[in-house]
Amino acid sequence: MEISELPKDKKIILFDGVCNLCDSSVQFVIKHDKKDIFRFVPLQSELGLSIIKHIGIDTSKVVSGVLYEPGKTYYYKSDVAFKVLKEIDSGIYKCLLVFSVLPKSILNVIYDYVAKKRYKWFGKKESCMIPTPELKSKFLA
Repeated sequence: MEISELPKDKKIILFDGVCNLCDSSVQFVIKHDKKDIFRFVPLQSELGLSIIKHIGIDTSKVVSGVLYEPGKTYYYKSDVAFKVLKEIDSGIYKCLLVFSVLPKSILNVIYDYVAKKRYKWFGKKESCMIPTPELKSKFLA
């Protein structure tokens, strides 16, 4: 798939395809994405790398995730979590949005710390997840 072929009516979550925490987060979003808002692309994929290059993100600033709205804007670090939580039907997890009032500098320090430790704490897979046939349409790469 080319950048120009990305669905304009979907928000694209670029995620670390070998990170167990990231995989669990993707599964959580899929389960709670009742309005079918999101599509997913592993950062390590050809399409993921193309999107990162296209939107001009410094890869040293992107550790584990980006939310991209094709033709509009993108978010990374703690902004991704809060933007996604606002969109999904996550029940009790919506209360986490209260933390979005904290200064972004503090939130991003916490995000960076967890991102840096994610493989140690949650483990790492040898390769990206292969979606089931039911979920295949949610993944663009």
